[in-house]
Amino acid sequence: MTAPLDVPGAAEEAQPEAVAQTGGTRDRGRSLGQIAWMRLRKDKVAMTGGAFVVLMALVALFAPLIVSLLGHPPNQWNREMIDPALGTPMGPMGGMSGEHLFGVEPVTGRDIFSRIVYGARISMLIGFLATLVSVVIGTFMGIIAGYFGGWVDALISRLMDIFLAFPLLLFAMALVGVLPDAAFGLQDNALRIAILVFIIGFFNWPYIGRIIRGQTLSLREREFVEASRSLGASNFYILRKELLPNLVAPILVYSTLLIPTNILFEAALSFLGVGVEPPTATWGGMLSEAVDYYDSAPNFMLAPGLAIFLTVLAFNLFGDGLRDALDPRTQS
Repeated sequence: MTAPLDVPGAAEEAQPEAVAQTGGTRDRGRSLGQIAWMRLRKDKVAMTGGAFVVLMALVALFAPLIVSLLGHPPNQWNREMIDPALGTPMGPMGGMSGEHLFGVEPVTGRDIFSRIVYGARISMLIGFLATLVSVVIGTFMGIIAGYFGGWVDALISRLMDIFLAFPLLLFAMALVGVLPDAAFGLQDNALRIAILVFIIGFFNWPYIGRIIRGQTLSLREREFVEASRSLGASNFYILRKELLPNLVAPILVYSTLLIPTNILFEAALSFLGVGVEPPTATWGGMLSEAVDYYDSAPNFMLAPGLAIFLTVLAFNLFGDGLRDALDPRTQS
């Protein structure tokens, strides 16, 4: 078994149940990563969620190419598809056809499929970057609090309590609502995206920080940490070489569960009109525009709603499966 730590036998000390509960003799010689991958592959629900997450990431990455193949830019108006008297899409199912897969928007005639594809870019970008900010800050603060304890732990724990009690939604609405047109070398929607990433990521770090603190409190009492101390290892060495490798699993798991929360938060801000400004396509913004047409063009509301629902569900299913695969105490 490959040990991520420098002290001989440290990996087995950190995960004592790994061999006993993942197949015994037949799993000997495999690393913990290989065992976790074997367990994850057996979870069809988690793999389905993971496949959908990968699909959405590819859709967001190659959105310009996908839309160019259909020939309908997301912000291009198409009044020919709109009934001039009613302002609603002509044709059945809100204008759905082989040319317009999800139909067109009322009044503007913009292609809904193209806007869903481009909306995925905003949601995935903000979701991933905000999660990265939270993970970096939360991991640093959590491991410091858990390892050193004492007044350091007390100070960071109270700081976490303050952040958790902060009215994040109201603060985000107030801050984004008074943004200038340009700042920090950014302008318009680029500035808004950067501010949203900072707000969501910076104020959500206590959620993962608490998890890392609890894990560190347990790991610092293990024999391999005591062995490193007895050999004269510095605190920085123990944090970097002994504790951090054993925290990779919970970091990965809770990151996959934090991403959908951030996607929902961005959609909520866009729905309330304080997210990314139109005409840039966002799922929350499309839902907000569709409220007035839920009876005459239900596909206008269903498309972004299902995109948010399926993406969040896929992340949650994959995160649950990843947690089970990385937990040696669950039965394979």
